[in-house]
Amino acid sequence: MLISIVFWLLAGLFVVAALVLLALMLATWRIAAKAEKLVPACGKYVEIDGNRIHYVEEGEGRPIVFLHGLGAQLHHFRHTLFGRFGAGYRLIALDRPGSGYSVRASGATGRLPEQAAIVARFIEELRLEWPLIVGHSLGGAVALALATEHPTAISGIALLSPLTHLEARARQRFDLLHVPSRLLRRVLAHTVAIPASLRYAQPTMTFIFAPQAVSKGYMTGGGGWLGLRPSHYFATSTDVVAVEQDLGRIERRYREIAMPAGILFGTDDRVIGEAVHGEPMLDKINGLDFERVEGMGHMPQFVEPERVVAFIQRIAARAFAVVD
Repeated sequence: MLISIVFWLLAGLFVVAALVLLALMLATWRIAAKAEKLVPACGKYVEIDGNRIHYVEEGEGRPIVFLHGLGAQLHHFRHTLFGRFGAGYRLIALDRPGSGYSVRASGATGRLPEQAAIVARFIEELRLEWPLIVGHSLGGAVALALATEHPTAISGIALLSPLTHLEARARQRFDLLHVPSRLLRRVLAHTVAIPASLRYAQPTMTFIFAPQAVSKGYMTGGGGWLGLRPSHYFATSTDVVAVEQDLGRIERRYREIAMPAGILFGTDDRVIGEAVHGEPMLDKINGLDFERVEGMGHMPQFVEPERVVAFIQRIAARAFAVVD
């Protein structure tokens, strides 16, 4: 009798768990479908070593390539900066592998040298002549990896609130994304992660934009909805795990960077601290153009786009003068 009760109890618990998982999977599918309807793909595609890269471009002239940060996508630049540069520039923003509508190659690790190599191949494939690289947040770390490992492919780097140093406590800000197991990462992506991300989207965005207010229209124009898809969560978690493997080694090579370089950093950035990731770079890159903005947070391209455009154009003038 006792064995029978235990059996039916366990069977009931299994059924309940299965129903909960099914409900989470359906909720994930609905949220992802809504995200893709609200923010559809808008650019071109190019195949790079098994990666399908989605990108947009605007204008003609000297090329500037934009690399977005963790959990973001190309709309962080297309929505905020494109249309503000004027004539003479070819602006190209891409979804980093796995993010937005770009598909990461099977078996790819997301490590910084790997991402830098893909960008270098992207530059080659589009026949871009020594572009300036603009990198925001984690995209700044990719840009620095590109500058140290593929210096002849680019003319300079302009970094916005960049991740530059391996910081022991940095992982604490992204604990929910630090999932070393690929299998668990995939399970979470298709069950719990997306409904939970939607539930906490507002406080998450408030933290990222602080102390400024979240940009109006961020979820659609800024592409925020695209982060609420399983593939995007999986790529973001992969990036969080991978960055620790190489950033420490790359930062030891910053003094090798001889190309024109600039950094724009807000003093009130709560995601990546200027004191750790900004100011120390003055002693590591010779001739670094460092613009410190009092009171600004982590999203300068949304908060002060004209200042950001002026900063990029200033670095571009130096970078393109070198390759003329």
